[in-house]
Amino acid sequence: MARKRSSRSTTAFIFFAFLSIIVVCAFVPVFAPLPSLTSHSNQSRRHSSRHKKDGVLAANQRLFAVSNVTARNFEISNDMFWKDGQPFQIIGGDLHYFRVLPEYWEDRLLRAKALGLNTIQTYVPWNLHEPKPGKLVFEGIADIVSFLKLCHKLGFLVMLRPGPYICAEWDLGGFPAWLLAIKPAIRLRSSDPDFLHFVERWWEILLPTVAPLLYENGGPIIMVQIENEYGSYGNDKPYLHHLVTLARGHLGDDIILYTTDGGSRDTLEKGTIRGDVVFSAVDFTTGDDPRPIFELQKEFNAPGKSPPLSAEFYTGWLTHWGEKLAETNAKFTAAALENILAQNGSAVLYMAHGGTNFGFYSGANTGGDETNYKPDLTSYDYDAPIRESGDVNNAKFKELRKVIKQYSTASIPSVPSDNEKTGYGLIHLQRKGLFFDILNRLDSIEVVESENPISMESVGQMFGFVLYVSEYPSKEDGSILFIPKVHDRAQVFISCSSEDNGRRPIFVGTIERWSNRKLGLPKTKCVSNISLYVLVENMGRVNYGPYMFDRKGILSFVYLDGRILHQWKMLSIPLNNLNKVPRANPIIQVAYSELTKTSARRKAKDDGATMQPLCPCSNSSAWGKYCGFT
Repeated sequence: MARKRSSRSTTAFIFFAFLSIIVVCAFVPVFAPLPSLTSHSNQSRRHSSRHKKDGVLAANQRLFAVSNVTARNFEISNDMFWKDGQPFQIIGGDLHYFRVLPEYWEDRLLRAKALGLNTIQTYVPWNLHEPKPGKLVFEGIADIVSFLKLCHKLGFLVMLRPGPYICAEWDLGGFPAWLLAIKPAIRLRSSDPDFLHFVERWWEILLPTVAPLLYENGGPIIMVQIENEYGSYGNDKPYLHHLVTLARGHLGDDIILYTTDGGSRDTLEKGTIRGDVVFSAVDFTTGDDPRPIFELQKEFNAPGKSPPLSAEFYTGWLTHWGEKLAETNAKFTAAALENILAQNGSAVLYMAHGGTNFGFYSGANTGGDETNYKPDLTSYDYDAPIRESGDVNNAKFKELRKVIKQYSTASIPSVPSDNEKTGYGLIHLQRKGLFFDILNRLDSIEVVESENPISMESVGQMFGFVLYVSEYPSKEDGSILFIPKVHDRAQVFISCSSEDNGRRPIFVGTIERWSNRKLGLPKTKCVSNISLYVLVENMGRVNYGPYMFDRKGILSFVYLDGRILHQWKMLSIPLNNLNKVPRANPIIQVAYSELTKTSARRKAKDDGATMQPLCPCSNSSAWGKYCGFT
């Protein structure tokens, strides 16, 4: 989705001096470091594991094909959608499978059904499914096929948005970060042959996997989006045409391909293809008069092929760290939706349910300068009618449901109660070691040496932290450290290099992408060299706008007293696996016991009922900056 909107009031960032590793919130692991890459021009165009891929796809098609398929069609004519020969009004909502734990997919979808929705729209994040080149992940939270089949089982249609770019406040707009390590650098979202090679390779996996679930094949998928709001980024028509050709080659000629762009002439001119090659949908600010925008939409579609569709009807908005949580008026939002539906328009709520940016997958935005960096929250609540926790007992859900009920041709289920919650009391955290004490237990640390600092992606790492280590001569009056370009936040430590005095490195201060200040290093009593440690955190890659080629780590020379500091070691700390970190005792004995037991089986209560573990939430509003895992 496009990210042009007036900024909300912000509050100052609050930071800890030291990195804390604690147990507080849900986390889905990211994956292992990647090998170094070279440009496609230096590679074979053949996928090294094609024979494996073909076998997987054949098995998928046998497994996912829907039997007893009768004549089914979803089409556009007379400026309307038609489902199996009957006029159809899309009243949909975005609900992303990768932002909801699989255990909660059905619960959230049933709540969307109770809202009155008939269609689910979801993105497909490439970086989740191919975290390393050729390493494919379609299990757990990445099991898109199971999610689509569940949508079908519950009676939803699906609008699929496979990118390859998705925006979505998701790291790098869904692109795998290993694309940033390819040399020479490729041009994302363009007809660059090297970029298209990787897109083709990915879509050769993804699209045949979902093809059996197209509506015409008995599945739920009625439309497939090409790119995402491309008119807000570029004007490379050969790129868009190439994506259409790829999609048609894998999905056939009957599926509706669509684009979504902001409701202005400029964005539509650049972001879609006139005529009947694709169906051009629009999005616009909630509350804008939809009539002139839908009239403009018609100019970009073939005659009779332009049913009015707001493919992103904003129910709320995103929130960056340091900002107040987004909040929009329920009655205003509902009235804006009714204004669309009353004109026989279709709309997709963005979001129906936001969910959570698990792990390190949150994205970021920039303003007019890349130093104006605004990372997104882990929460993707979005002030949506179905809250991050799944709660629906709120004004926005009620007001939207009231409007939808007037226009729905199907019966709407009753509203479910909010999920049960309980209080586990005050949690006293147990210190099990400072960062440098447990460094050798964090993952299997990989070390890369270089004359000058290199980026996180060049080290072969996508998420987490990189520790940069070098040395400089001791001085009586201290030194001045300057790192012109660090992405995103660096904590600086020093210690005496050759003195085994049992002392840990001492914390000096932070250097941040958005402040870029010089840092004074204190004088020490070291008799020889001083070791310099710069721990750089990746806070999320930019997912929208001109500064998307957002590599992480130290991206410039490091200056000490005006001179370049050479000879660096880079220690990769992706935090993929914390199993070797010293374990704390159970924080709450009862809660810990029940959660561990019921993860394997249900525990019977005295009355014969069963007890499920409740989703734990923590209130850390009085804290500063931290990184937590469960």
